[in-house]
Amino acid sequence: MARAQNKTQPTKMDVREYIEKISDKEARVEAGLLLALFEEATGAKAVLWGDIFGFGTYHYKYSSGREGDFLATGFAIRKSGPTIYIMTGFNGYTALLEKIGVKYKLGKSCLYLKNLKGLNVPAMKELIKTGLRDLEKLYPVVMR
Repeated sequence: MARAQNKTQPTKMDVREYIEKISDKEARVEAGLLLALFEEATGAKAVLWGDIFGFGTYHYKYSSGREGDFLATGFAIRKSGPTIYIMTGFNGYTALLEKIGVKYKLGKSCLYLKNLKGLNVPAMKELIKTGLRDLEKLYPVVMR
């Protein structure tokens, strides 16, 4: 099967310019905080994948033959609040999630937050690092 073209692709857009254009002040502040937190946790610089701040990449290949590249971890600022992307999902992450200090909802690979008030930054960094370590067990991860 040919290499799949994901709908979400990396862009050349400047990350800091993108943050400055976020109209909601609280969302703009949260984007800046998450940018710093992810840069420190990953050691990588953000690349915008559409409106997702992505850190690192991985190349996946499924048993069906479908393959492609995607961001290794990241976040997005949504009207409903920040969304954190842990690409392996959250199976086995209960103890870590209990430590992050904020209410959340889970999707398959998404951690939906209302806001960052009360966020336990060291616990969130550990969640990000754990997600990357687990992803590396499945696919090669490249951090830049």
